[in-house]
Amino acid sequence: MKKLLLASVLSLTSSFVLLAQMSHELSVSPPDHPQLTATANAAPYAASITVEDLKSYLTVLASDEFEGRETGQEGQRKAADFIAAHFEKLGLPAIGDSGTYFQNIAFTAESWDNGQIELTINGESYRHLSDFVSFPSANSNRERFATDQVVFLGYGIDDPSYSDYKGVNVEGKTILIYKDEPVDKDGNSWLTGTTELSPWSTNWRKKMEVAYQHGVATVLLIDSDIKMTVGEARKTLLSSEMRMGEGGNPEGHLANNMFISSTLAKEIVGKKMKKFVKLRDGIKNSGKPAHMDFPCRLSMVQKKNKRQLLGSNVLGYIEGSDPRLKNEVVIVSAHYDHLGKKGPAIYHGADDNGTGSSTVMEIAQAFAQAKKDGQGPRRSVLCLLVSGEEKGLLGSEYYSEHPVFPLENTVADVNVDMIGRVDQKHEGNPNYIYVIGSNRLSTDLHDINEAANAEYAHLNLDYTYNAKNDPNRFYYRSDHYNFAKKGIPSIFYFSGVHKDYHQPSDTVDKIMFDKMEKIGRLIFYTAWELANREDRIRVNVSED
Repeated sequence: MKKLLLASVLSLTSSFVLLAQMSHELSVSPPDHPQLTATANAAPYAASITVEDLKSYLTVLASDEFEGRETGQEGQRKAADFIAAHFEKLGLPAIGDSGTYFQNIAFTAESWDNGQIELTINGESYRHLSDFVSFPSANSNRERFATDQVVFLGYGIDDPSYSDYKGVNVEGKTILIYKDEPVDKDGNSWLTGTTELSPWSTNWRKKMEVAYQHGVATVLLIDSDIKMTVGEARKTLLSSEMRMGEGGNPEGHLANNMFISSTLAKEIVGKKMKKFVKLRDGIKNSGKPAHMDFPCRLSMVQKKNKRQLLGSNVLGYIEGSDPRLKNEVVIVSAHYDHLGKKGPAIYHGADDNGTGSSTVMEIAQAFAQAKKDGQGPRRSVLCLLVSGEEKGLLGSEYYSEHPVFPLENTVADVNVDMIGRVDQKHEGNPNYIYVIGSNRLSTDLHDINEAANAEYAHLNLDYTYNAKNDPNRFYYRSDHYNFAKKGIPSIFYFSGVHKDYHQPSDTVDKIMFDKMEKIGRLIFYTAWELANREDRIRVNVSED
């Protein structure tokens, strides 16, 4: 019995020694991922994110008055004004366009109106996307234009080292030019002096800008491989997809233009072909510009349809307090637009995405109060409310292409989209949030959110939709993705779809504001850590 007792004591003693050794090893081995280092004074500001405030914002955003907040409609503009007034009340600076809180966005789709793209040469009609190509976005809308003379102007270049325009009056005229630039028999450009071509060969719009400046009415570009140009252009010209910008010569004033085949060029030159070839070859051989006129009856029509989407992103900026770090920016984003009205039915979009918008407004309030108290974030924080999400993530795309702050200084995007309901999977248990994208580019971002949740929120973090084989592809379907594809670590908070998703019945009375409050505070703690920690989070994961 004593021997058995002694053996037991020795066994227990060995176990305690082993546990002590393991404990010591764990305590002295530093973690290989970041922990929370900067949230000690965040609690009072996290606590200011409340059910009452969230409900007050959302009740306005999802009201009948705002008519579903469709981008480009009056309801969206009212919502933008409401959010901007909130930022102004917080004392945030107006850093947007023309001293406002707005970044105006524009997307345009242009097409030739019911086949109203015509070209006739000497009484013969030619076919678009066969004999010639013309891009609506690079032309001004105009009715029938006619002329009885075409001027060959070499390559349409106006450069200090070579100018086709010098001494030639082309105002109001139609010019015929080649797409590229003159090169000698050895392949050396007369502009660069080497075999490397200048931008005049690679950017045809540059020639259109110069032509416009010289008053040219129309430019005809001789394209030696019109079939290839047509093939490359067909998808663009036949697509109804909206493209960034206001359209109608988006890169500046361009002369109206058409790409024409060599066959059409021969028709224009007519009986002067031998003289034309001699002149053209002379330019190549000597590097000296030359021009000549051709009698030619030419008429064209370029009448287009234009669909335009105009909206605005709303900018809530809290400048960082650390002189060394304040040029770095943490973005907290949500889209405030929704589907608008269809007939008498209003698509209120309370959850999608009134909940995300209200949360970002409340996070802006928390950071603004911290700054007033002298506890502001070390890095700057941009609370970015975007429009155009329901049209294809357009507002965030616009910001990512026209950033107010350099993308290389953008630490992370923290995106909030639909956090006020429960999906079928979690029915009866609202204490969860789907987390998407947190580890796609940065394990630091993932670990910070995990640590913030473990210490403050105690939510079930569900990573189902973060899987790369997720058939729903939610990672690619909200505004964070436009930052992620630029290499900016991004995290997306989402509570899933429900039976009222994209229905008029997505209303305020169904929102779980206690759930919103808890998730909002988690998001705030995560953003606070990102903005205040000493080291910027790493981009240490490569997307496949």
